[in-house]
Amino acid sequence: MPVDTHVISEVIEGRRRLSAAEAMELYGHASQHDLGQWASAVSARLHGTQARTYVLDRNVNYTNVCSARCTFCAFRRDGDEPDAYTLSKEQLREKLAQLQAIGGTQVLLQGGMNPRLPLAFYEDMLTWMKREFPAIHRHAFSPPELVELVAVGEVEGFPTTKPGHSGELEPAVWTAKLETILRRLQAAGLDSIPGGGGEIFAEHVRRRIGLGKATADQWLNVMRCAHRLGMFTSATMMFGHIESVADRIDHMQRIRDAQDEAIRGNWPGRYVSFIAWPFQRENTPMGRLPDWDVESDTPFPGENPDDPRHGKSLRMAGATEYLRIQAISRLFLDNILSIGSSWVTMGPHIGQLALFHGANDMGSVMMEENVVSAAGTTYSLDEALLCRLIRDAGFVPAQRDNVYRVLRRHDGPDSPDLRVTDWSTHRVSKPHPPRGPSPSTDTSKLVPLIARPSTSSS
Repeated sequence: MPVDTHVISEVIEGRRRLSAAEAMELYGHASQHDLGQWASAVSARLHGTQARTYVLDRNVNYTNVCSARCTFCAFRRDGDEPDAYTLSKEQLREKLAQLQAIGGTQVLLQGGMNPRLPLAFYEDMLTWMKREFPAIHRHAFSPPELVELVAVGEVEGFPTTKPGHSGELEPAVWTAKLETILRRLQAAGLDSIPGGGGEIFAEHVRRRIGLGKATADQWLNVMRCAHRLGMFTSATMMFGHIESVADRIDHMQRIRDAQDEAIRGNWPGRYVSFIAWPFQRENTPMGRLPDWDVESDTPFPGENPDDPRHGKSLRMAGATEYLRIQAISRLFLDNILSIGSSWVTMGPHIGQLALFHGANDMGSVMMEENVVSAAGTTYSLDEALLCRLIRDAGFVPAQRDNVYRVLRRHDGPDSPDLRVTDWSTHRVSKPHPPRGPSPSTDTSKLVPLIARPSTSSS
């Protein structure tokens, strides 16, 4: 079926939104070239044609002990292995000091669902970080970590359950306990919540790949509560494993619907970004599944939840598939401000190509990363290289904060990439060199790339 270009024109102009059926049609019939052009046109409308952004932050995985048994994870430990860990305050302090020294503005704190850590552990972590590093934004604790706190956290007036069993609480009790926990963490210094643990929302997929992890509804309810409390969040999707294409579109639909709800309710918090990445198989239980035979005359079993072969083979996603899905996400998620490139999983140059498929942000320099690298994928960039990738793509690199306000626009000779005189000797093998004071935290002086988006009518 040919793609209706009139519909696409209206979507690009922001006068119409794609339906799930139309997104499926684009996936099946639109050319790679057209998808890239259309998604880039939406990105240009929302963010202009000049600057593309990145953030200087550090991804600190404070513990690898986890009660969940996700089949796609090579990072988790039970807690009694020699390499199981929970970082000490001294180790965390050193990491933040290194981040501050390079001008970093944000720390991403994520860990396993460690049932041994009380709520006071998280409150103390946030409190001293806020006191000692006030200029560093604390983007912390993905929904599954918070769902585990609802299960095992000792909170006066509320019951506890076994790890991974928070769903046994009465819904009203679950919601009230979650809100109490989030309010306490927010008071201690939690600024925003990352979108980790989103994976795929479809239940028939999630119950196969995320044993003991937050359900889709729990994930969405954590973010719903955070938005009501005024926190900004991100959303993610991990694809390219046992799921169908329809499952991917359904995942985006649920995010878009949740954002619509926040907009209708005039809640002070919103989703500000969406990042999708393909599953990385190395060292993971799910990675041992056989690859689906693409030459087979039969459909991929993941397209039919009732197929007895469902979940028994993988349909991995390469660069082309990744770029198609990212372009569709930009066209479909009309109420999400930013689409992030996933160079961490796809590599720097595919990440650069993502800027021509709807992405407006190159994400983080990833001063540190442990989860994806545990699955066998390791890429490293410093600020100069990240800026060069953006500039070589024809854009001006700009450092931004958590809500996409520009902190530094690198259009002068002192830009990190323009100061490099010999790229043949430029290698990323150590933490980024210090570069002076962090940007001002006076938000009145910051320039937003775009005003908060509003939802368009169908």
